[in-house]
Amino acid sequence: MLNHNWESAIAQYLILSCSTFPFVNGLDNGLALVPPMGWMPFERFRCMTDCARFPRDCISESLIRRTADLLLSEGYAAAGYQYVIIDDCWMEASREKATHELVPSLDRFPSGMRVLGDYIHGLGLKFGIYHDVGEKTCMFQGPGAARHFKLDAQTFANWGVDYIKMDGCYATEEDMDRGYPAFGMAINQTGRPMVYSCSWPFYKSKPNFSLIAKHCNLWRFAVDVQDSFTSVTNIMSRYSSKQEVLTAHSGPGRWNDPDMLVLGNFRLSYDASRLQLAIWAVIAAPFIMTNDLDTVRPEIKELLQNRDIIAIDQDPLGQPGKIVMTMQNIQVWVRSVTPVSDFGKNSFAVAFVNLGGFGACPLCPQTFELPVHRMGLNSRMGYYVIDLFNSSINLGLFKPKDSFITRINPEGVTFYKFTVVPYY
Repeated sequence: MLNHNWESAIAQYLILSCSTFPFVNGLDNGLALVPPMGWMPFERFRCMTDCARFPRDCISESLIRRTADLLLSEGYAAAGYQYVIIDDCWMEASREKATHELVPSLDRFPSGMRVLGDYIHGLGLKFGIYHDVGEKTCMFQGPGAARHFKLDAQTFANWGVDYIKMDGCYATEEDMDRGYPAFGMAINQTGRPMVYSCSWPFYKSKPNFSLIAKHCNLWRFAVDVQDSFTSVTNIMSRYSSKQEVLTAHSGPGRWNDPDMLVLGNFRLSYDASRLQLAIWAVIAAPFIMTNDLDTVRPEIKELLQNRDIIAIDQDPLGQPGKIVMTMQNIQVWVRSVTPVSDFGKNSFAVAFVNLGGFGACPLCPQTFELPVHRMGLNSRMGYYVIDLFNSSINLGLFKPKDSFITRINPEGVTFYKFTVVPYY
């Protein structure tokens, strides 16, 4: 429970802000018109701070510089991954006594965040950082933003930060309802454009997505992703159970965030890696990797840099997709994408998911067939279809009454683009 002084500080800050600066109804920063893409260490490297024993794995300036270099040299930056975001555990345990400013770990970030940010910017990349709206950060329990919104936002601006991930530990629901908008206003007042990633709805029993969408560029709605098929499908289930409200408030500048891409770590199979990538693209999720780019296997690197799937995720229509059909253990997910026909008919990305565990052979591939119009694809001129995992495979023209057949590996996915035929 946060104290009354914190609440009073927020109230006073909002009054001063509204009287001193032009009122801005929400974040209104013009950023994240497509879902952000980048890298974040948390799921892979957690809160490892023992650099003496584990120098390659500890949250440090060395890890961040190494990853920034690899984003460039290994082709990820060219594919669109541009944000290098430091998660929790980067700071000293207390603020600087005289100024109350946040202090990066003196041992692990000896050059300071401004210098590190300049290094990242020098590579043509963007710099992100983690903070918490409450009294403490979640894992490290370092100082949170409570009572220091304006100071911390300005500190980040001074460091050249381009993206802020704001967690919600050690704050009540009421504190968050005041704190997230107030910190967004503090960001605006710095004059520096910074993407604002909120964990607000995850901590709320009944999130107000209309309010959240006014104040955040993206928002976490589910538990932290883990390196497993079960974790990925649990987040998919969470999304599908709330997909009407989630899709109603998402679009350019405002995105649902199901958490990081865990491709390239320890447990996720190749088929499950394809599955996460496809569904994250369908729901217009941020593509934020969490892995050791030094050790990503070639076949996973190829997935992460698949330009056709990235294009679906980054599609300029900005319309997140939904699950449209479930038949036993098979799910069909559909997203409207460009191009659009002369008469306003969209193209579509369609993912067929095999959750496994069905029938006499629960871990066998399954063949699935349905008419095209059952997926909501009804342009009478039809659609040209390609396999998004192998765009050289052109499956031909399909009209609404034609049947589409696919064969899906267990705990895997097939993923296609149905490009609408224009009217002539």
